[in-house]
Amino acid sequence: MRRRKCILSFALAIILAAQILIIPSSFAMDDQIKTQPADNAIGFEPQAKSALLIEPNSGKVIFEKNPDEKFAPASVTKIMTMLLAMEAIDSGRITLQDKIVCSEKVKSMGGSSMILDTGEVRTVEEILKGIAIASGNDAAVAMAEFLEGSEEAFVVKMNEKAAELGMTNTHFENCTGLSAEGHMSTARDIAAMSMALLKHPTILNYSSIYMETISEGRKTPIELVNHNKLVRFYKGCDGLKTGFTQEAMYCISATAVRDGVRMLGVIMGAPTFKQRNADVSKMMDFGFAKYQSKTIVEKDADVEQIPLDKKGESYYIAKACDDLKVTFEKGTENQITKQVIINPDLKKINAGDIVGKCEVYNGEELVGQVDLYSDREVKQSQFLNNLKNIFSKVFDHSI
Repeated sequence: MRRRKCILSFALAIILAAQILIIPSSFAMDDQIKTQPADNAIGFEPQAKSALLIEPNSGKVIFEKNPDEKFAPASVTKIMTMLLAMEAIDSGRITLQDKIVCSEKVKSMGGSSMILDTGEVRTVEEILKGIAIASGNDAAVAMAEFLEGSEEAFVVKMNEKAAELGMTNTHFENCTGLSAEGHMSTARDIAAMSMALLKHPTILNYSSIYMETISEGRKTPIELVNHNKLVRFYKGCDGLKTGFTQEAMYCISATAVRDGVRMLGVIMGAPTFKQRNADVSKMMDFGFAKYQSKTIVEKDADVEQIPLDKKGESYYIAKACDDLKVTFEKGTENQITKQVIINPDLKKINAGDIVGKCEVYNGEELVGQVDLYSDREVKQSQFLNNLKNIFSKVFDHSI
């Protein structure tokens, strides 16, 4: 209520003083993990050294155990490798069909491998599959060299991205996760880069594959088997990455989706792979039992009728650019409200122009938003003649 009164007061002052539209809002979607303590009432204690369960749409932490304690992350490191690759793909810098020529260093990589040979040519997509499915150290280095010229230069970019994401307890020494002094991370930081990777949903097309064969141009086909057995045995699991070294023990960043609800679980330092999988499965089971998803606004639906005169006879309709789905704790649906906010700087609107946004709140917490577009043209004269009649308030609605 206090937020709404402040918005209205500011809006009226702006209209009277400067004769422009109002739409102030001090709220924006937070891409970071929420820092408030989890209640941890999940009914069991993970045996792993560190654990974290997050609802990634809101970043809300549901369960945590030593989330900021540093451990070796093993091949979970490759989440950052995949993130930088997906950023390059989605920005148009590279394409899935670009060719990667494998170097001598690529061939020399030990541990998990695609068994790539020196001079072998594979597509970006094939190398990405090698990282996401088979956790290939050779594939990770091939991608690093392709993107930045050398693994060392790529690792610089990895650490820069970690800093950008607020991963204050993480330092990378390589792109593979092989043991190296100072190569450390935490469950919270792994969750942060996992959430960033989930914003590139194409990666799930690869991390969800259980088995794949790559045979083109080879006498002996490459057989890829996913190290993350949960993609086969846990309902809805479609990623993201496992890890193991003697130092790190068994690690995973796992994600699954059921009935529109996505969960993200991170385990570090589990004593066995079975315990790792059991711990993260039980955590996600709890999350799915506690949360639900609802479509608040459908794409192209009428969201608000925007009046352009006192009687409301002249108006345009703000429509949703996309579906708006929100995930929230069961039993809190009566706290869900939406708020329509219109851009104050518009002087003329063409049909299809973005005119504002619709925000959805669970209580005081912003849990989702969608851009709004105009269904018709609104001429500049309509704004100039009716300024004081257009939006001297922000529209609040219960769901």
